[in-house]
Amino acid sequence: MNLAVKDPKVKGALDHLRAATQELHAAISDAAAKRGGDIKADLATIPQKAKAAAESLKSSMGAQNEAAKKHLSEAVTHLEATNKHAAESLKTSGAAMHTAVKNALTEARAAAQKVSEAVAATRSAQSTAKK
Repeated sequence: MNLAVKDPKVKGALDHLRAATQELHAAISDAAAKRGGDIKADLATIPQKAKAAAESLKSSMGAQNEAAKKHLSEAVTHLEATNKHAAESLKTSGAAMHTAVKNALTEARAAAQKVSEAVAATRSAQSTAKK
């Protein structure tokens, strides 16, 4: 059974998606470190970015091997949760807002990890196919 990805653009696409999820995590982390009203302005684009990343992951799954698909599917779930928590943070204030931001950060970190695992699974499959 050949699990290797045949399209050379897929590696680049996965690397791009990994960078995007890492940037999303960094943006939430930076916003969480702020105090006062500035945090809401920084968080305003997070739900859209999380949704866009989830859509990109969904569209790239077809070209992946089964192991990578599993990791990407889990990343989508985490990105959808990131979107939910980030949107929640925009509707609340005080402790509830900080809890929502913390939850969004946790989910974004998990999504980035799952995309990294998908990249590793793809590289492993490509390496195995070359032997």
